[in-house]
Amino acid sequence: MIEDFTTVNNGVGDVVIGENSLIGLGNVIIGPVKIGNNVILAQNIVASGLNHNYDDVTQPIHQQGVNVAPIVIEDDCWIGANTVVTAGVTIGKHSVVAAGAVVTKSIPPFSVAVGNPARVIKRYDETQKEWIKTY
Repeated sequence: MIEDFTTVNNGVGDVVIGENSLIGLGNVIIGPVKIGNNVILAQNIVASGLNHNYDDVTQPIHQQGVNVAPIVIEDDCWIGANTVVTAGVTIGKHSVVAAGAVVTKSIPPFSVAVGNPARVIKRYDETQKEWIKTY
């Protein structure tokens, strides 16, 4: 399901959305982005697989083109409201990203990440069958 006021833009890369996933109100998804199955994206999330080039200071930024790096959100993730996910990031299976986080580096599977920049604060321990704090 893609809720109202969401923009899905595949102008510079494909946007693939898996089965039974929810893209909440007011999201901006700019490809290349792959969203797995059973993913929940809350409200007002920005996930952009592109960046503007700015290296040449003699040219306006809008004339320098873009570079792309795919975003992957694996199965069973929950991404909280007002999160930003930057180009090249993978969010591992069954991870939770807290509201307002800015994800600039990949998040391992079965993790909870918070903050700006996002950092992992919990990981699921399969042997203990519980979420363990990592800080």
